[in-house]
Amino acid sequence: MKAHPTAVIHPQAQVACSVAVGPYSVIGEGVELGGDCEVMSHVVIEGPTAIGQRNRIFPYAAIGLPCQDLKYQGEPTRLEIGDDNVIREFVTLHRGTVEGGGVTRIGSHNFLMAYVHIAHDCTLGSHIIMANGASLAGHVEIGDHATVGAFCGIHQHCRIGAYAFLGSYSVANKDILPYAKTTADRPLGVYGANRVGLERRGLSKQDVDELDKALRLLTRSKLNTTQALESIEAQGFQSAHVRALVEFVQTSERGVVK
Repeated sequence: MKAHPTAVIHPQAQVACSVAVGPYSVIGEGVELGGDCEVMSHVVIEGPTAIGQRNRIFPYAAIGLPCQDLKYQGEPTRLEIGDDNVIREFVTLHRGTVEGGGVTRIGSHNFLMAYVHIAHDCTLGSHIIMANGASLAGHVEIGDHATVGAFCGIHQHCRIGAYAFLGSYSVANKDILPYAKTTADRPLGVYGANRVGLERRGLSKQDVDELDKALRLLTRSKLNTTQALESIEAQGFQSAHVRALVEFVQTSERGVVK
């Protein structure tokens, strides 16, 4: 292991031999670090935390620390992180709570920019971008390929759907629709399908066109949510992504931003 002499690594930490640890970083008991990870200077990682392979962790990140839930009394909980994530400066990732299932989970290939905060019991998929200062309260879920703009604040138990684009400075207290562009317009407003982002992710023109039509029925017609979903079903859309959109709305517990 390539560890700087000033790094402090607990003897019970499980650190792959190909990991690099920079100056003054602290790797605590119960931490698992997979192969080819790079931990730069002044990083703190506490356990129980399991981190996969090829993750890059930048200076002053604080990972696996106890959560900020006042109900938390030091029970054993975990943080799990996948592979190939980029975790930039001053990012804070907290372990779960017993009430929330005990685990905070972060997938793979995510880009967490400076000052991002992910609270207890959140679940993130993969290929997610969170821009500077975006913050998640507890129990938030984010689907694959979503983008969360700078300085967004997400309320507890909200969901951000797959392929969603949430504009900077947005404050969300309801679920954010998958595949859609949603921005802070006081109140939040949906502005059609996230066409550029969806095309970049490889969705076909038919998929994007059908999603755009379905989102317009949901957010721009004079139909209520139940009527809009019935209308979408009646259209006979072929795209599996439209079916995923409908399922997302049907399973929402907090309601969705329209």
